[in-house]
Amino acid sequence: MTLDFATVLAQWPILLRGFGLTCVLTAMMTVFGTLLGIACAWSRAQGPRWLGLAVGVYVELFRNTPFIIQLFFIFFGLPSLGLRFDPVTASIVALTLDLGAYASEIIRAGIEATPRGQVEAAQSLALTRWQIFSRVVLPPGLARVWRALVSQIIIVMLVSAICSQISTKEISYAADLISSRTFHSFESYLVATALYLGLAVVLRRFLNWFGPRFIFGR
Repeated sequence: MTLDFATVLAQWPILLRGFGLTCVLTAMMTVFGTLLGIACAWSRAQGPRWLGLAVGVYVELFRNTPFIIQLFFIFFGLPSLGLRFDPVTASIVALTLDLGAYASEIIRAGIEATPRGQVEAAQSLALTRWQIFSRVVLPPGLARVWRALVSQIIIVMLVSAICSQISTKEISYAADLISSRTFHSFESYLVATALYLGLAVVLRRFLNWFGPRFIFGR
């Protein structure tokens, strides 16, 4: 078998647009999904019981159903209720909700591992509940579980390939399009694999560098 990568790489504008959109989806999902995970973790660990139960239903629902079903429900199902999203917005919403569900349990584990003595010391200094959570509980909690959270972000980034099923023009969509145009499927998907691999490695290293310096410190 003779491999012809030149024909595939000649379609570089399509690959570049797909790579760029995947980066955008990843950035939006990481920020919003992590914030959602923190909010849900607080709700289940320290929030009112009714809120914890509601969040628990959301977490179990999204952790125990296929991502493609969640994506199709948001893109194809919600229009029946009058909520319409374009493919990119639907992808961001679905990825955010999916990451938020997993991140909430990861972050909750870190929060609940905070020694009771640290909380009591903060209370003795007359700090508010928000100050205790944001300054005493959350930073060390994130530090404990950061690597696990980063791994989950990488997993959801790779899952974003499924978003091509609703015509979101990310990397896998670009690979499908190039394959149909050039009939070089092996080369097209090998290039897409290399792009996902490179993005995963760079994202992991960036987050492992960024977290300790700007989020929870050392």
